[in-house]
Amino acid sequence: MNRRYRSISQAALILSLLALTGCALFNRPGRPLTRKGDEIVVAGQLFHTGTKVVTWMDPGGYDAYRVERRFAPFAESDWDKTIAALPKFGSPNRYSLRQKSLTPEEIELHRGGGWDLPALQRVVDQFVLHYDVAGISRYCFNTLQDHRDLSVHFMLDLDGTIYQTLDLKERARHATISNDRSIGIEIANIGAYPAKERQPLDDWYPRDAKGQPYIKVPEKLGDPMFRTPGFTGHPARPDPVHGVIQGEALEQYDFTPQQYAALIRLTATLCKVFPNITCDYPRDAKGRLIPQKLADDDLAKYHGVLGHYHIQTNKTDPGPALQWDKVINGARRLLRLPTLPEGAPGAP
Repeated sequence: MNRRYRSISQAALILSLLALTGCALFNRPGRPLTRKGDEIVVAGQLFHTGTKVVTWMDPGGYDAYRVERRFAPFAESDWDKTIAALPKFGSPNRYSLRQKSLTPEEIELHRGGGWDLPALQRVVDQFVLHYDVAGISRYCFNTLQDHRDLSVHFMLDLDGTIYQTLDLKERARHATISNDRSIGIEIANIGAYPAKERQPLDDWYPRDAKGQPYIKVPEKLGDPMFRTPGFTGHPARPDPVHGVIQGEALEQYDFTPQQYAALIRLTATLCKVFPNITCDYPRDAKGRLIPQKLADDDLAKYHGVLGHYHIQTNKTDPGPALQWDKVINGARRLLRLPTLPEGAPGAP
C-alpha cells in the first residue's frame, strides 16, 4: 500500500512539474498568440465564431478607425483634403462612444477607450441587419468610409467572409436611434426594389446556360477582392422573392448560401457573448415577423435581432428575401436552444 501511495505521489509530482514547465514555455516573452482566423473582437477580447473573419487589424481588412479615405489616392486621402472634397463630413471619426445609457462617472471611465466586458454586455442588446445596396463589401466600405462619413461593425461579403471594421465597444453610425445599443452588419446584396424599378436586379443577376441566376459584379466596380479565389455567387433561391416592407411591395434576390452559413454563426456568437440580445426577431401577437418599423415604445423595449426597417420608416433592409427563421433557428441550434415557430413569410 505504501509503495502504491509513493508511486501515485511521484506521478502527481511529475505531472505538476510538467504543467508548470508548460505554463512557463507558453508564457515565454515574445511568444506569439496564435489566432484561428474566426475571431471577433469584443472590448479587446477575442471570441471564436466558427466562420472566416477578417478584422481591421488583418492584411486586406477594412479599418474604420482610420481618418483617411480608404480608396482615394493616398496623397489625397488625409482629413484636410477629405473636408475640401466632401465638406458635409462632420468628423474625422466615423464612430463614437456608446454614452446614452452611461452615468457621468462611466463616461469618464470609458471615454479613453477602455471597456470591460460586463459593462458592454449591459449596454448592447440589439443586432441590426442591413443589406448594403453596394453588392460587395469592398464597395460598401468605400461608400461608408470615403463618401458618407458612416460606419458599421461588420460587413458580410458574397463569399461568406465577415469583415470586422471596429471593436464592438464602439458606437458605429449605422442605425440612428439604435446606435448606442446595437451592433450592425451590412450584408452584401444589391437590395430590394418595386417592380417598376427592378433594373438593378436584372443587371446583377443574369442567367447562365442552364437558366440559373448568378451574381455578376459590374466591371466599373473593379476587383471585388473576394477572399475565396475564383468565387461566383448564386442566390440561395433561383427566383426573386416578393414581399411587403413598410407597406410597399418589393422584390429582391436572396442572399447566398455562404452568407447564410456565416450569418448564422455570427448571430449565435453575438447572442452568446451578449446575453441581452435575445436570439429572435420582432414578432406580432400571432408570432409573425413584423414587416415595418416598430412603434417607438416597442423599439425601446426590444432586445434581439432586427432589421434596419424595424428602426426607421425610410428603410427597407434587409428586405423581403431574408430567411429570418433560417438565421434565428440555425443560431439557436448552435446555442443548443429550442427552435422557435416559423413566423416569417417566404421560407423555401
